[in-house]
Amino acid sequence: MTPLETAKYIFSQDAFSQWLGIEILEIKEKYCHIKMPIKAEMINGLKTVHGGITFAFADSALAFSSNNMGEAAVALNCVINFTTAVRLGDTLFAESKLLTETRKTGIYDILIKNQQEDLVASFRGTVYKINKKVVDL
Repeated sequence: MTPLETAKYIFSQDAFSQWLGIEILEIKEKYCHIKMPIKAEMINGLKTVHGGITFAFADSALAFSSNNMGEAAVALNCVINFTTAVRLGDTLFAESKLLTETRKTGIYDILIKNQQEDLVASFRGTVYKINKKVVDL
């Protein structure tokens, strides 16, 4: 399978990313670019997007980039920094790039921007390669 076919397969199995409204824009080897519209049910009591939604969006980008070569990887450690509030009506874009990898781990940087290309969060995720194929799970 190509990286795009693998990412589409992962997405087809991922009901949560589908519920978020994620759309895959571009997939390359160990890279992805995705987008997500902000919906009313994502808004918290301060009328901004719940941080968990932004984290989950970045986590989905991590999954699509770190698994798209067919080797299954799971998040081992993730850190997010929120830089700008996200509001109802915004559209978020996440770009995930591999920084470095070993035989068993990989580190990815994910930048999350809004429709004006303002940085709203930065996320670094470390994945652990579980020695299984994505399609065998």
